[in-house]
Amino acid sequence: MASRKALNHELSKLFSEMWDMDVHRLMPGKDYTIDVQGEAGPAQPGDSAVRDNAARHLFHNVNEGLLKSIKTFPTFISLLDNYETSTGVAEVVTQEEIVENNSFLDAILTTEVMRRAHEYLLKKNLAKPNLTDFKHQLYDIWFQLYARKEEDRPDSCGFEHVFVGETRHGKEILGLHNWVQFYLQEKHNQIDYKGYVAWKNKTRPDKDVQVLSIQFSWKGSVKLIGSTFIGVSPEFEFALYIVIFLLSEEKFTRETVKIDELSGAMDTTCHWWGSTGLRLRPSALLHLHK
Repeated sequence: MASRKALNHELSKLFSEMWDMDVHRLMPGKDYTIDVQGEAGPAQPGDSAVRDNAARHLFHNVNEGLLKSIKTFPTFISLLDNYETSTGVAEVVTQEEIVENNSFLDAILTTEVMRRAHEYLLKKNLAKPNLTDFKHQLYDIWFQLYARKEEDRPDSCGFEHVFVGETRHGKEILGLHNWVQFYLQEKHNQIDYKGYVAWKNKTRPDKDVQVLSIQFSWKGSVKLIGSTFIGVSPEFEFALYIVIFLLSEEKFTRETVKIDELSGAMDTTCHWWGSTGLRLRPSALLHLHK
């Protein structure tokens, strides 16, 4: 694991601007409430069971009307059932799923958040100037399939890893960093929240926290620590991650940024995956610290 970098002031300013532009973000206490409950207990990698310090769901309630009426949310949600979550099992992409992928990208590219990210990347000569070409660039990065092992057929993509989640050998959870996916899985009793994971300052997160580290079980495996934004729009996450990815010059990139509305700074980590380097696979994506 790379050591923490000094605060990136340029990205902190950009991401703070994008945060303010995120008009589709749900507000804590108004549009949703969470119940953080107890701190997650100790566990070792590979554990199939851990102590449950959260008897109730993480999400107490979410205004589902907003998830249906704000266009970027339903187009995002339509993608969550498009994947076989077990690694090593080849993905089959249907024409309907291709249409859904494009509809989602069309929706987020109309937002101010994504337009700001595109503007920034243009200045860095990292994005296609035409929005249609930029959309194709995003499609390749997020939805183009790749094989995790060279001998396997394509079984993964950036979107699946980051937003849907994957499992490896039935013993490990990969990715699953998105609050909407977590909420929907929890609603259908497919995921079990075990408790929050304390940051280095040891304070207990409150109900208004908007970046949270958690422990949970899913599909027979346990994720000892996973981090996620809470309440943000899909376009905000896509914009933030794609900026970090396209700026990265190495296969492992870590940036420390501070978003004005959030207390503390945040480590964001990206991995490249695949022989071309054109694969997004963030891991240990977010970590808030003082």
